[in-house]
Amino acid sequence: MLRLATALISMQILVDFFPIVVFFVTYKLAGMFAATGALMAAMAVNIAIQWFREGTVSKMLLVSGALVGVFGGITLVLRDPIFIQWKPTIVNWLFAGAFLGSRFIGEKTLTERMMGEAVELGQAMWRQLNLMWVGNFLFLGIANLYVLYNFDEATWVNFKLFGMLGLTLVMALGQALWIAVRTSGQQPEES
Repeated sequence: MLRLATALISMQILVDFFPIVVFFVTYKLAGMFAATGALMAAMAVNIAIQWFREGTVSKMLLVSGALVGVFGGITLVLRDPIFIQWKPTIVNWLFAGAFLGSRFIGEKTLTERMMGEAVELGQAMWRQLNLMWVGNFLFLGIANLYVLYNFDEATWVNFKLFGMLGLTLVMALGQALWIAVRTSGQQPEES
């Protein structure tokens, strides 16, 4: 069961990072403004694929797509990359807020809603796991700003792909290990 959950999370991470890979490749070939347009197109494709595959689009993808559209559009109109460079921070902080807020709204945290069918955990463990994702999203937003304001544009682009993807994969693997250690041979707790 844990392997299935890890595989599903890993697949979703790869799908989620497809637009970033498109952005990275286009940046290397044609620069920031072409990459911004390519990112906008790739997000639209991601949304369309999810719609055709599942008949619905996740709120997280819609929010991210809308922010790419807004900040990408501003970047292209004003010819200033700072807007698209701030987008990862804003998205990550919105996700942190959504994950944190889910603890107080409804019976399940966002983490449980996303993974509850694949993994069986007690409520206390779901809340802890949810807080780990809050911390992850907060950290990614801060890390984006640190790289943005302390390094050149090319380094920021590399960090956007390799750094953020790497940090997210480390979080997902750490989460899988955390779940495995806490659930090995135990019944889910009820509290």
